[in-house]
Amino acid sequence: MLELKSVERVTTVHMKQIQTYLRLTGLRLGYLLNFGEVPMKSGIKRAVNNLQ
Repeated sequence: MLELKSVERVTTVHMKQIQTYLRLTGLRLGYLLNFGEVPMKSGIKRAVNNLQ
């Protein structure tokens, strides 16, 4: 799952949103890419579902 955003900061609401998407689709791995952060590297967040 890939979630694209363009906000100043990624908040817990954004992370919960991608966690919900992962849970509902049954996928295990997702990335949240925020194009609003500089540098772009700091805007990449990884989310997992049912990590064992």
